[in-house]
Amino acid sequence: MPLKQRVIVGMSGGVDSSVAALLLLEQGHQVEGLFMKNWQETDDLAYCSAQQDLEDAEQVCADLEIPLHTINFSHQYWDRVFTHFLNEYQAGRTPNPDVLCNKEIKFKAFLDYALRLGADKIATGHYARVTKNQHGYQLLKGVDASKDQSYFLHLLGQHELSYSLFPLGELEKANVRELATQAGFVNHEKKDSTGICFIGERRFRDFLARYLPAQAGEIVTLDGKIVGKHAGALYYTIGQREGLGIGGLTESTEEPWYVIEKDVIKNQLIVVQGHNHPALFHRQLISGPLHWINAQPETLPFRCQAKIRYRQSDQNCRLTGWSEDSASIEFDEAQRAVTTGQSIVFYRDDVCLGGGIIERL
Repeated sequence: MPLKQRVIVGMSGGVDSSVAALLLLEQGHQVEGLFMKNWQETDDLAYCSAQQDLEDAEQVCADLEIPLHTINFSHQYWDRVFTHFLNEYQAGRTPNPDVLCNKEIKFKAFLDYALRLGADKIATGHYARVTKNQHGYQLLKGVDASKDQSYFLHLLGQHELSYSLFPLGELEKANVRELATQAGFVNHEKKDSTGICFIGERRFRDFLARYLPAQAGEIVTLDGKIVGKHAGALYYTIGQREGLGIGGLTESTEEPWYVIEKDVIKNQLIVVQGHNHPALFHRQLISGPLHWINAQPETLPFRCQAKIRYRQSDQNCRLTGWSEDSASIEFDEAQRAVTTGQSIVFYRDDVCLGGGIIERL
């Protein structure tokens, strides 16, 4: 890649994007920052968090002597990400908004805007890597396995990857913190965000209830026995243990209870006892349409590895069939708490191949 390209960095106010901008400057690029406001709500928590993030981004850009653009994508976020998020929960599924947020906001709305500003490339603080070979651009895992974010980027395509730089892909998180400290960044000790993409850390059930009020209902066992009450089936997820409030039943063993199914029609949670109950495990699943970063495999069965949730270790599997609308996946070993609405992402070693949404078991 030639030097002196104009690169616009998505500045979140966090340490990762700050160090990404620093590294690009050191590589000789013309670097500018862009701060995206993507959540319009005016409650004090959201306002204070967003305002602090903006101030941190402004201070880092001042330290680096680079300009900082600001843009409001809240309407795009609501229409393209949050509405889908609410619809999925209402249907009894558990979506991953970060995946759609990357596709629709960070690598679409942001990319389009940066190109209009005259950028040659965009950059973010994601822990991932991009390479190019005779088959096109490839998305690779970040070197720091504990921070790798390729799972959240699997919906990117050739167009997006051709314009994207991930300066932190070769670094460990500890090195990033050290570089931020050496640079004297105000946010060098700032904790990583773990909340909903662009919305932040909230009491999740309370936040969701503002948009999807739910009714209390029954918690039942596999044989239909009522063992408790829940606050609303859509607030729970498969494999959940906390918050059920049904421990200590006199006729039960001491093993904890886990959600294995949500029946939104009957407004029931179906539960079993024991972390390793057989009903929590499945070897097969059906996904929706698959997105392939490069060309899709030509022959079946296709063996690879997959993750059904972020931070899961790679699991050996094979694709046994697919069409334009769905795909069938079979794992070598049964997977615990397979959750509809979540992403299944495919890998060949360090290369992220693509993925889709888990539709049913």
